[in-house]
Amino acid sequence: MNPLQDRTALVTGASSGVGRAIALALAAHGADLSLVGRRPGALEAVAQQARTSGGRARCYQADLASEQDLGSLLDTLRRDLPSLDILVHSAGVIRHGSFATASADQFDHHYRTNVRAPYALTQVLLPALLAARGQVVFVNSSAGLSAGANVGQYAATKHALRAMADSLRAEVNPGGVRVLSLYLGRTATAMQEELHGVEGKPYRPELLIQPADVAAAALHALQAPRNVEITEICMRPMVKQA
Repeated sequence: MNPLQDRTALVTGASSGVGRAIALALAAHGADLSLVGRRPGALEAVAQQARTSGGRARCYQADLASEQDLGSLLDTLRRDLPSLDILVHSAGVIRHGSFATASADQFDHHYRTNVRAPYALTQVLLPALLAARGQVVFVNSSAGLSAGANVGQYAATKHALRAMADSLRAEVNPGGVRVLSLYLGRTATAMQEELHGVEGKPYRPELLIQPADVAAAALHALQAPRNVEITEICMRPMVKQA
């Protein structure tokens, strides 16, 4: 029996990276997908690949940092998703910057994308998740567990995301909803390639966590027996780089 067959799933950040990998893994198991992303062309390409592999998919173009886009998306999802089995928060941004140089506007952008959007989406979709005894996945970062130099704004939002997930879990577990946080080290994505460039480091994606590895871990947790909840998964590259 395939526990993900015909399950409804919404994935943010679905046009690339980890979000794309999780969406396609769900599609391969027959899930009915709602995909959220900023770039309509890339998003539709993922949807087409999902349909080819046996899933169903529809697309919602939105910049989650935009108050107008987020508001419109929330209104649409209220109508379209009366029941939801899986909610995956994968959209996120990171901007390098020290305390001396990073701007308040940059901090606001981090907050809107990494904290406010997943909070608002979860809040609006909570009745649908409770109706389905669903599952919520927060794609977090190792920066949500400890912070280093020059990522203070990003790490602050990822610590907030951790707190959000933990609080949500305490509230919704009695209703049968499970909550998983994925704490990822450096992962081979376009965002990570850009970060390596800013840091002046060579980008060697073959040494990093692969998005497909994250998707496999997420699906393992999503398919766990219902008497079990996997609350956290920490993943790091096997080869540690300075």
